[in-house]
Amino acid sequence: MKIIAFGASPSKNSINKKLATYAAHLFENAAVEVLDLNDYEMPIYTVDIEKQIGEHKLAHSFLAKIASADLLVVSLAENNGNYTVAFKNVFDWCTRIKKEVFQDKPMLLMATSTGVNGATIVLGIAKNAFPFYGGNIKASFSLPSFDDNFNIEKQEISNIESRKELQNLIVDNF
Repeated sequence: MKIIAFGASPSKNSINKKLATYAAHLFENAAVEVLDLNDYEMPIYTVDIEKQIGEHKLAHSFLAKIASADLLVVSLAENNGNYTVAFKNVFDWCTRIKKEVFQDKPMLLMATSTGVNGATIVLGIAKNAFPFYGGNIKASFSLPSFDDNFNIEKQEISNIESRKELQNLIVDNF
């Protein structure tokens, strides 16, 4: 099984990328490829730019990565209660090529933040929106207070209850 995982944040030290990477490696017998959103940096999408340059090659590349997956592990960062601009831009470019960006791949959808709400607002937005774009969400998970609940040195969830919750979601849904 091939897993494509990414944190929907351009941060070089993205806590969502750390969570997605950790979760992807919980799946048994899986080859994991972790994408870096910075590898898909494109001009801000506008119809005017699309008319000038056409479909962006990096959007095609992102869609090809999704197509190569058997399973997606996506962790969303929350900026002011919504997707990061970087993720939204990649998403916008991709939808111009293929509306079903997530290509009906089974998905573990997650979010985390340093706050106590664990990016649940953006997680809720995505849970409602992604199915319209080929998102086959099998399970979702929010990790609140990342700094208190994730051990950076060990690269794992340190909160026992949260760790078990994620492990059970994976066993029960995939």
